[in-house]
Amino acid sequence: MKKLVNVPRAVVGEMLEGLVALSPEQALLEGESVVVRADIPAEPHRREVAVISGGGSGHEPAHAGYVGAGMLHAAVAGDVFTSPSTDAVLAAIRAVSGPAGALLVVKNYTGDRLNFGLAAELARAEGIPTEVVVVADDVSLRDTVEPSRRRGIAGTVLVHKVAGAVAASGASLEAVAREAEAAATELGTMGVALGPCTVPAAGRPGFTLGEEEIELGLGIHGEQGVRRVPMQPANALVDTLLTTILEDRGIGSGARVALLVNGLGGTPPMELAIVANRALTVLRERGVLVERAWCGSFLTALEMPGCSLSLLSVDDARLRWLDAATTAPAWPGNGKLAPARRVRPVPPAPPAPVADGERHPGMERFKQAVLTVADALDAAEARLTELDSAAGDGDLGISMARGAAALRALPESSWTNPARALTAMGEAVRRGIGGSSGPFYATALLRAARRLADVAPDATGWAEAFHAGVEAVAELGGARPGDRTMLDALRPAADAFSQALNAGKSPAEAWNACVLAAERGAEATAGMKPRLGRASYLGERAIGVPDAGAAAVVVWLKALSSRIG
Repeated sequence: MKKLVNVPRAVVGEMLEGLVALSPEQALLEGESVVVRADIPAEPHRREVAVISGGGSGHEPAHAGYVGAGMLHAAVAGDVFTSPSTDAVLAAIRAVSGPAGALLVVKNYTGDRLNFGLAAELARAEGIPTEVVVVADDVSLRDTVEPSRRRGIAGTVLVHKVAGAVAASGASLEAVAREAEAAATELGTMGVALGPCTVPAAGRPGFTLGEEEIELGLGIHGEQGVRRVPMQPANALVDTLLTTILEDRGIGSGARVALLVNGLGGTPPMELAIVANRALTVLRERGVLVERAWCGSFLTALEMPGCSLSLLSVDDARLRWLDAATTAPAWPGNGKLAPARRVRPVPPAPPAPVADGERHPGMERFKQAVLTVADALDAAEARLTELDSAAGDGDLGISMARGAAALRALPESSWTNPARALTAMGEAVRRGIGGSSGPFYATALLRAARRLADVAPDATGWAEAFHAGVEAVAELGGARPGDRTMLDALRPAADAFSQALNAGKSPAEAWNACVLAAERGAEATAGMKPRLGRASYLGERAIGVPDAGAAAVVVWLKALSSRIG
């Protein structure tokens, strides 16, 4: 187990101290794992109904992140995935409740219901009016248990928001409970896990999944789901989750909803945005009006990879509660959407020079040579990815494959003369290749094209253009031979080509010398300490593996060998 903790039994206390230290509007209840609003007045002056929630820890930012004006008055934290004690809940009720009473929002788990329910009874015995609303929004259990026994999961956060806003308006306990209960009743959630999580005290994952397996319909305590299925694309998973929610909740065309896209703790924003995009698309296609939507991690299961989707039916009144202001640090904002997808046009590029319509001799052979290079880059994708993953970010293989596709897509008008072709190639790879490779190759090709426009397109002219391109790469990146970059293959290759031609060798012989020099240069990078690029962050740990950029140079130089003669 690798976690940033000290002692497993101390994680909850240390976590709460850290959260409160970062939130000026919150405070810790002395001697209890309870976070309260720091602005709670003395008991006789408490006018609002106090809204209290909580449960086991490990669901952060729930529940402490929702303590703030307009949302929760207190959050009670148990050990990881363990219900808090009755005494802790009762202490929270006493700390924040006044004559208006308290509403407890409880997720439908046995431990939570027992401890919050008993605390409510004890509070009533002390004269504190107390009501309990149970959230049971997990629609994945629709074929397993009756509705009242379903689990409470991420949609609970929306109930917190509604209840807190109603309480902040000065409504009575009866009214706050009624609005919270109505929201809980019209709420549906379903989740999917791509892997397990590890409870610090256990030290091992809660279950094991195969490489291509996922769990559908899980809860929030690291448990398995309702069924195990093969891994699927994000769109297919979203379709499954949404279809189940829509059918269970009876949501159809014309309905108005709020959408919550929730990460389970180990899902990056990139993936959640993909999920949100599909969810919004499907709902709109089905005629469901998405009035509000939020995307992020709201109620998690430690570091579990996966997500859940929640739909809450809304009307104008409920939207006002969702839109009401709150200072809770984890509430993400108003969730309002643009009326339609906003796409702005790209400003047009300056018009390209008119190409010479007459094709120069040898250009068909030139074109075939470039297509041979494209094929070679495709074939080398896996190897370049492997090399780049060892000391970089692993994207070189796919970047060069995208460059190959861009070269194949060049129109016939690109192949009229060598300078025109190189310019078109430079523009194509600039648009087609991301990362650093695109700018390097585009700059080299454009500089070579300008040089070739000024000299005869014979072997000597091509050698000069090659040197010009290499110089452009050196200027742009600031690299020198020995820095462990593509220049360690490019520089010796260009030098060897020129020297062989000057020595009277044929173009084919000179190119063979060029390729051999590039191979030796690329091999030498395996023993170099990187000084530039991402590999430089690894220092000596990168030694032993050739530079991926230099290896890519060898790939396309070799591919050209069959076309030079």
